[in-house]
Amino acid sequence: MMTKKINTAIMTAVDTRFEAQVDFLSTLSSFPSTRGNEQTAQEFMAEGLKERGYETDCWTINVDDISHLPGFSPVIGDYENARNVVGTHRSYSQKGKSLILNGHIDVVPTGPLKMWDAPPFEPHCQDGWMYGRGTGDMKAGLVANLFALDALREAGFQPAADVFIQSVVEEECTGNGALACLQRGYKADAALIPEPFDENLISAQLGVIWMQVHLKGIPVHVLEAGSGSNAIEAAIPLIAALRELEKRWNVQEQKHALYEHLHNPLNLNIGRIEGGDWASSVPAWCCFDVRMAIYPGQDIDAARADLEACIYDAAKQDTFLKKNPPEIVYHGFLAEGYALVEHDKPDTKQAIAALGRAHKVVTGNDLEKFAVTATTDARFFGLYADTPALVYGPTAESIHGFNERVKLESVRRITQSIALLIAGWCGLEEVRI
Repeated sequence: MMTKKINTAIMTAVDTRFEAQVDFLSTLSSFPSTRGNEQTAQEFMAEGLKERGYETDCWTINVDDISHLPGFSPVIGDYENARNVVGTHRSYSQKGKSLILNGHIDVVPTGPLKMWDAPPFEPHCQDGWMYGRGTGDMKAGLVANLFALDALREAGFQPAADVFIQSVVEEECTGNGALACLQRGYKADAALIPEPFDENLISAQLGVIWMQVHLKGIPVHVLEAGSGSNAIEAAIPLIAALRELEKRWNVQEQKHALYEHLHNPLNLNIGRIEGGDWASSVPAWCCFDVRMAIYPGQDIDAARADLEACIYDAAKQDTFLKKNPPEIVYHGFLAEGYALVEHDKPDTKQAIAALGRAHKVVTGNDLEKFAVTATTDARFFGLYADTPALVYGPTAESIHGFNERVKLESVRRITQSIALLIAGWCGLEEVRI
């Protein structure tokens, strides 16, 4: 039974260790853990888990182990260096409900370094914020999971149920890291993912489809450009057609109920384009990357078919592309949407209520919910393991942008809320020396 005295002791323990938590976050954020380069950051996380006495499982993801599973996304590059880390706390009393504390170690590319005010992998604190790539998305949440458990120990307690602390790769492009944890057998009664959503609970998240469109042209010297075919310019009408599809998908009468209040919830993004080899040669090739969102419950195969038809139909309107159609390649996200508040399971309401109580103790406010127009790893737990997944984390700004930063007082509050959630959901037992 949680008491005001126990709550205060746990929150005070977070405060006591918060300077160490900020130092740990700073060090973790100094590792440039972009896709394929996460190993040193994962080694640091593994060492932190081992030092605390947790069973620590580190493994390289084997695509053959997960490629047949629901939720798998086509792999970008090889997985030679794609390593997951999971620490396990085992309860001796097993009185409470088990919990997964999940977070991702991978970060998105920095973009041009000269557009940052300071080097992105040299974290620094200023005016109550920590700056650096990945500080907000989502190393602050990952560290909060670990230090929330530290706070319980500082107060003389530990969870009275099993807890799995997951540091996964691939969240920013496939989600296959979280899927690999499921395949390896890590299951629990609920999951928490402290993504940076301003101390609110995510009620629903969209699905995401990534694809590449490859175009071939006819290269000639620019002096006879009329006899060639420009692969870069051929992309323009295809992108225009995708924009029209985006409008159709966002009409009010087709919106999911949780997204009715948003003007354009299903965002199309042409995230990358390259092509050609020489300024005075008509480009022979072009490739552009497409990101499109879908609603929770929307059929992902039907959505793919609609996207493909849009591209191929637009190509048929072009004399050259009609005979030389574009090639569509899937790589990265093939992610379904997930609505926590539509997850029909008793544990779902209980988990939301437990987080709401913890949040109110810490902040004095009721827990707000909102539907986000992005995706997270919550879908794996919710859709494929029937495990309610709570996405709730600190305030951050400029994630995926320049001068990314996380608000340190928000990190402190989130850590306190996570610690109280663990105590309320898992129950408490005294630490055995």
